[in-house]
Amino acid sequence: MKNKYILYIACATLTVVASCKRESFLNRAPLSDIIPANFFKNETDLQLYCNQYYSALTIQNFLRADDNSDDKANATLNPILAGTYTIPSAATHNYSGSTTLDFNSNTSGTVINSNTVNVNQSGTDWDFALIRACNFFLANYQKANIPDATKNIYVGETLFFRANDFWKKVKAFGDVPYVNHYIVDTSKSVLYGPRMPHKQVMDSVLKDINFAIANLPAAPANGRLGKYAALALKARVCLWEGTYRKYAGAGDETTYLQAASDAAEQIMNSGLYKLYSTGNPTSDYYNLFIQDELQGNPEAILPMRYLQSILMNGIDRSLGEAADGYSKDFVNSILCSDGLPTSLSPLYKGDDTPEDESTNRDPRYKQQIATRGFDFLAGDIITLPRIGTTVTSTGYQPIKGRSSLLAAWNANASTYDFFIFRYAETLLIEAEAKAELGQATQTTIDNTINKLRDRVGMPHMIIANLVKDPKSNFPTLPVLIDEIRRERRIELGSEGFRFDDIKRWRAGTLINNPNTILGMKLTPALRAQYTAAKLDVSSVVVDANNYIRQYPSITNRTWNDKMYLLPIPTDELTLNPNIKQNPGW
Repeated sequence: MKNKYILYIACATLTVVASCKRESFLNRAPLSDIIPANFFKNETDLQLYCNQYYSALTIQNFLRADDNSDDKANATLNPILAGTYTIPSAATHNYSGSTTLDFNSNTSGTVINSNTVNVNQSGTDWDFALIRACNFFLANYQKANIPDATKNIYVGETLFFRANDFWKKVKAFGDVPYVNHYIVDTSKSVLYGPRMPHKQVMDSVLKDINFAIANLPAAPANGRLGKYAALALKARVCLWEGTYRKYAGAGDETTYLQAASDAAEQIMNSGLYKLYSTGNPTSDYYNLFIQDELQGNPEAILPMRYLQSILMNGIDRSLGEAADGYSKDFVNSILCSDGLPTSLSPLYKGDDTPEDESTNRDPRYKQQIATRGFDFLAGDIITLPRIGTTVTSTGYQPIKGRSSLLAAWNANASTYDFFIFRYAETLLIEAEAKAELGQATQTTIDNTINKLRDRVGMPHMIIANLVKDPKSNFPTLPVLIDEIRRERRIELGSEGFRFDDIKRWRAGTLINNPNTILGMKLTPALRAQYTAAKLDVSSVVVDANNYIRQYPSITNRTWNDKMYLLPIPTDELTLNPNIKQNPGW
């Protein structure tokens, strides 16, 4: 049974961040909602203050996630990848391809914030309100008359969120202004300094996360951050930073790669987490993402929870109307059921029909992509991919998180939970970090990749037997790292990681592959099946090889290296002449 309310959406109890006016890069409007001398008195006050941070957690809700990458070809061409993105005038943009969650307030009087909350957005905007709120807490928490160990729990929460926000800003903008204290002096020299170099900011981020790990409880109160959530963040952040430093040629990557591995191993060695499995390899992966309750699920390091009449969402319905689709390139990357890529496997039947293409493939194919027989909604069975509709763009309709139940389809009535930190990601981080360090052994792979494969009944990855895929997207990469990246791509499909991965690998040119904007093969024979079923697909355009051309006006996208960093809004450059625009903008 879920708790009566969910703490990490309880930001409505204190709206300090939301009330700050965006007038400069440090959002200098005073935090006048709170008088420190009267508020920071006890643990309840500290907890109430920290509640406001939790809406900044990144929720893996699947909705249009990865539309800004080579994994998807949404109905609308992504401006970042199309080269049509323009510099915003103010800090209000969101490039992640995510959307908003509509939350319902309950009827019992408990406030849960019925407004929309942006997801996967915090940190991709030149907005420092959350960081300023964190610094305000750090300037005042000592006033509470409670033991230091208790105080440090909430300091740990605060530093977790400050670190997470600064990291997201570094990913988006590179060098950023770094302020680690609450500013009372509003002189221009304090507020309008230059940007701090990326590596220095990240060293401070790591210091903050380490404090959180050391001081957050291993068994936190239900819904609050704990030690293992902080370790999951550290593993995620350090893998990103370590690989970024390596592939961007920034140097000093070993410390971060080792830190990523160490954090992942602490989670793995805790014995608290394992992959969800009921022993059904053809359905367990799919069912993992349509659960009403993730609390207690062994794969959930930290879940985002919903419950009837208290806090619900409309994601299930939106996923069925998203008009997005996996790209041909993503589908090509899925292994055959013998563990070999399609270019090497004798089991691959080709792609002349959807049935041929999905036969003898990794079971995650049919658990991520709607195939013939999938129940779209309450008995509405898919017999042909629903191309030319608002359901899917490419014919490879994502079904991760999509249920056929009417209860979940009703507007803003779904109570399916989402992951914030999932144990599968931790295993993938360990495998990749070890491989990048040159430390990956067969035992490493058995403890990570092969556990993921066991869940879906795929053959084990055996390092000694790996053969380079002749159609690999990373032809010069060692085969082990290449295959770990493939595993990550498939396991985390539609979870919003792909564009960050492309950036940290310095692999933007993956976008140039024409297959990233192509869909399924629509042969004349298959088109005739649509006609026989009285389904109009006359508007669907195909190329010379009969693959759906999602964007008929172009044959491929062209990556521009300036896209590794977002532009800084022009208003911020006017306010602070010490900040210069990112290269190429």
